[in-house]
Amino acid sequence: MVTFVVIGIGYGILMQKHGFGPLWSLLSGFVIYSGTAQFVSVAMLADSSFFMAAVTALMISARHIFFSISMIGRYKNEGHRKWYLYYALCDETYAMLSKDKMPEGVNVSLYRVLVTALNQSSWIIGSVLGGLLGSLLEFDSTGIDFAMTALFTTVFIEQWLSSKCHIPSILGVAATLICRLLFGRDLFLIPSMVVIIIVLTLLRKKIEPEGELNDERL
Repeated sequence: MVTFVVIGIGYGILMQKHGFGPLWSLLSGFVIYSGTAQFVSVAMLADSSFFMAAVTALMISARHIFFSISMIGRYKNEGHRKWYLYYALCDETYAMLSKDKMPEGVNVSLYRVLVTALNQSSWIIGSVLGGLLGSLLEFDSTGIDFAMTALFTTVFIEQWLSSKCHIPSILGVAATLICRLLFGRDLFLIPSMVVIIIVLTLLRKKIEPEGELNDERL
């Protein structure tokens, strides 16, 4: 929650500096809800490049499609809740819910919904607060969007430390670097995600313990 609020404040301040008030940050948190896409699209929206902002947001957030695909088996018994769980599945929520680590006796379904809702509401609250603060503070906001890079780095390190198998992490870095060299800065994201999802699917039995595979099929 602290992470989402703090980085959300950074986004809200950036929006305010480009001429978008707190209500725009609030709306963006519901309609887009992708920190990376929101940070990247701010300058484009300020230049009235709405089409390019939409295309860029789609390209950047396309990875969420793969996140959702990988969670189909996990969410299949969630009923109507699953539509919200898919809609609000961001990087950090995926990192928390792709492994259900919780004490016995906890309502798993309710846990998933509450984690997802807390993450999104924390981001929106931070964004609105940032918009309000941005109208009161005067300073150079250059570099404030680096907060998202710091967040992703933290998530990566946390997953590395908490997991015994580092194949997914190494694969993610290697596939991204190779696709970056082959396809360039603007087109590497989707090819790298395709490579990652295919390789992880082929290596799934080696990566995940047999018990986890059986539990997910139930």
